[in-house]
Amino acid sequence: MSIPGLDIWLNSALGRQVIGWEQSRMDEAVADIFGFNALQLGMPQCDFLRTNRIPLKQKAGCLEGVDVRCDLTALPFATQSIDLVVLPHVLEFHPDPHQLLREIERILIPEGQLIIHGFNPVSLWGLRQRLMRQRGRVFPWNGNYLSVLRLKDWLSLLGFDLDRGCFGCYTLPLHQEQWQRRLQFMEAAGDRWWGFAGGVYLLRAIKRVRGMRLIGPTWRNNKLATSALRPITEKRHSP
Repeated sequence: MSIPGLDIWLNSALGRQVIGWEQSRMDEAVADIFGFNALQLGMPQCDFLRTNRIPLKQKAGCLEGVDVRCDLTALPFATQSIDLVVLPHVLEFHPDPHQLLREIERILIPEGQLIIHGFNPVSLWGLRQRLMRQRGRVFPWNGNYLSVLRLKDWLSLLGFDLDRGCFGCYTLPLHQEQWQRRLQFMEAAGDRWWGFAGGVYLLRAIKRVRGMRLIGPTWRNNKLATSALRPITEKRHSP
């Protein structure tokens, strides 16, 4: 699945602003996650696993520049074999986001982690996206933005618990760098006063397996019968 205009946007001032914020937040989020296998799905132009210390890290998708070229709705990985999956801006541009999340749930181990970057529809970015969709199909305005509440519901149905999240990029989505510098004060103000309305968000979810418990050896306690524990009384015989 190619995303029209993605490369051009990544090299624009607006794209660099968003990726800069997302890269720093992702670096913090993945640095303390351990395991054996980590997977980045989509956006191979960026390395969102660079600070993670898991030994085997791969990029997968249908674009060039990945380690494993595949359909994201039929991932060629064994069930419960991946410790960490990062998903940067894939769900809002994928034709079947539900199946994609089901595949991720399948390959993640119990207590495995999923980290998602997405565009927030409840923001100035979401407002511009609704206007721009009528004018053309150019990234990032050509996607179906998913709210955090909707995404939380989808993840909950698949057995994920939302661990943490954050919002960023509160400034107006303008391509001119001079306007971005002038409106930089909106970042601090937005983070303090309307934290839910950032243009992009990061969500971290953990796969839970309900009722799972460790099974150890069953040592059977052969308790003596109650009658065997009764004291023996001395019989007295009459002469």
